[in-house]
Amino acid sequence: MKIQIINGPNINLLGKREPSVYGSVSFEDYLTELRGTYKGIEIRYDQSNSEGCIIDKIQEVGFDVDGIVLNAGAYTHTSIAIQDAIRAVSAPVIEVHISNVHARESFRQVSMIASACKGVICGFGLDSYRLAVEAFLNK
Repeated sequence: MKIQIINGPNINLLGKREPSVYGSVSFEDYLTELRGTYKGIEIRYDQSNSEGCIIDKIQEVGFDVDGIVLNAGAYTHTSIAIQDAIRAVSAPVIEVHISNVHARESFRQVSMIASACKGVICGFGLDSYRLAVEAFLNK
């Protein structure tokens, strides 16, 4: 099984950025742990602060992987283009968020990509990614 994780803007700052919201662990450290837990799964990772690069990655891998775990960051709330890219590929996509977006500012409670995704997981910290991997395993 091959799973692609794609993280959007500012996720590269995990561990430094607003630790009260996002925690104090870097994504790279968490990814090492996640790969250790799922040794039989090829977990690929990409991060970009650019909307176009996220779309390019979805298109690049979207016909070759078994699933995409996508944390589009702030683009979740604004990007019809990312929604279109999700709809264009055959791989199922699970939208994830580290924080509970429904307990935050009202603009964070609207997802422009959720309707194109298999599901949405939010509010479980970095464990949201593990839950998404489990969802693909139990499909």
